[in-house]
Amino acid sequence: MARLHDKYKNEIIAKLKEELGLANALAVPRIDRVVVSMGINNAHQDRKKLDEAVKHLATITGQQPKITRAKRSIAGFRLREGMEIGCCVTLRRQRMYEFLDRLIAIALPRVRDFRGLNPKAFDGRGNFSMGLTEQLVFPEVDPDKAHNIQGMNITIVTSADTNDTGLALLKAFGLPFKKDQAA
Repeated sequence: MARLHDKYKNEIIAKLKEELGLANALAVPRIDRVVVSMGINNAHQDRKKLDEAVKHLATITGQQPKITRAKRSIAGFRLREGMEIGCCVTLRRQRMYEFLDRLIAIALPRVRDFRGLNPKAFDGRGNFSMGLTEQLVFPEVDPDKAHNIQGMNITIVTSADTNDTGLALLKAFGLPFKKDQAA
């Protein structure tokens, strides 16, 4: 079993139950899934960029990515409906906890000039989104073999109803949020 899953079962449920004033342990919010996606610039012109991004995302997450396609045509971007524009992975259960563990313990401390995650990046329903500027912060990706530096979006979907309960859940997991600057 993943280390973060054990921590959730043994520590976080009891802590959040007391902190949020919940009577039932099943009412405590949990992480449902983590979605990792990469949008590739000019993927329709250079297939090698897309193939490299798919390979890196598969290496980072341990799961084969799905190639995403354009939903509509945009003339300004020279994009037609159905063109391949990126890739994404939805992680659940064991892989989700292992990815989050590597993200918190290894990748985020390796981000250059990292001062913490923005606590205002919630969507209003307790789901948190963040972006990384390069995939090289994960040790699985060899920087010598990476030809294209590519950013990625990470969305953590929770069962929390509000941003405050989602923030409490992710803080309990150990995500490093910025301190509030409001005095």
